[in-house]
Amino acid sequence: MHLRLTDEQKMVQKTIRRFVEKELIPLENDVLRNEREGRPSLPPGKLKELQLKAKEAGFWGINTPEEYGGADLGQMMMAIVLMEVSKTFVPFSFGGSADNILYYGNEEQKQKYLLPTINGEKKSCFAMTEPGAGSDTRNLKMTAVKDGNDWVLNGEKTFITGGNEADFVMVIAITDKERHQATLGREGVTCFIADRDMGWKSEYIHTMGEWGPAGLVFDHVRVPEENILGELHKGYNIGLEWIGFARWIVGARAVGAAERLLQMAIDYSKERITFGKPIAERQAIQWQIADSAVEIEAARWLVLNAAFTLDQGEDNRHLASMAKLYGSNMGNKVVDRVLQIHGGMGYTKELPIERWYREARLWRIYDGTDEIQRMIIARNLIKGHVRVGQYV
Repeated sequence: MHLRLTDEQKMVQKTIRRFVEKELIPLENDVLRNEREGRPSLPPGKLKELQLKAKEAGFWGINTPEEYGGADLGQMMMAIVLMEVSKTFVPFSFGGSADNILYYGNEEQKQKYLLPTINGEKKSCFAMTEPGAGSDTRNLKMTAVKDGNDWVLNGEKTFITGGNEADFVMVIAITDKERHQATLGREGVTCFIADRDMGWKSEYIHTMGEWGPAGLVFDHVRVPEENILGELHKGYNIGLEWIGFARWIVGARAVGAAERLLQMAIDYSKERITFGKPIAERQAIQWQIADSAVEIEAARWLVLNAAFTLDQGEDNRHLASMAKLYGSNMGNKVVDRVLQIHGGMGYTKELPIERWYREARLWRIYDGTDEIQRMIIARNLIKGHVRVGQYV
């Protein structure tokens, strides 16, 4: 068992950390100002400029297979990179990647959708969540009915990340109602690739944070047969794979943000003087710092274990749920402590803490709520799918 990063992983971590410190963190005040004034956090031109700099540094398609021009560094490296990039709230993602489920496309679909997405020519989104359904896929209402060589889609999706900007959507719809009900939602649904110009509409959903998801409306949208992604009636498995991959990533982002926030609290506690002493000397502050440090380390290893297991070609869904559940809750605890340590200043928009506070609350909801993760973890253990201590 090796409990340290390799020299290669440390080198990548150091390089990404320098990039974040030099290129992203200096933009934070501009981002806060733009968001307060209702403008995009970063102008599109600036994001492309940053992605080009990252590409020149060798970070393009971090997890994209080499045959598609990517670096294919693996999930462990992805986790390490995400932890570093998440130390800033500047909205940035390395280019050259596509949703993991797009690789299930046939050759024609890869040429039309996968490659343009990797090259940054098209933007995608994934749509499964519906009003009134959420994580309960048995309550999906959106339907797809065969009509000649087309499928006609009707229904709504909600809280879709990237739905307002996407050129196409990978959307889950019921294609066999009886099969869907008989299998408790596990079959009878299909994933379709639907271009925006096929007729679906999106509208912005306002939230307490800066995340701007979309509501999607499908009103007799015709999608050709060849746009089925994967197998007919087997879209549930594709949806699970998309969601499962996203879960441990939430934990990785929480670790990165919490590390930055904790360092802010440490630095501030040394400067803030009360009753003749820095508050860093107060036990009440020290314990908050200590608890945060312990919880961050615990979340880090849950995330890395989930990523490592995936790199080994093993099923990591149980670990992904644990990383998501613990990591997202850890992030919420840490940002709350850091705001408390900063007092009134932490509550103002002059510091980024309140922004992180609003963002962190979402981590416990999207890609599977706390309650869903607990249900999955408990079910796996009670039914014997996973043994206690199995992943040692």
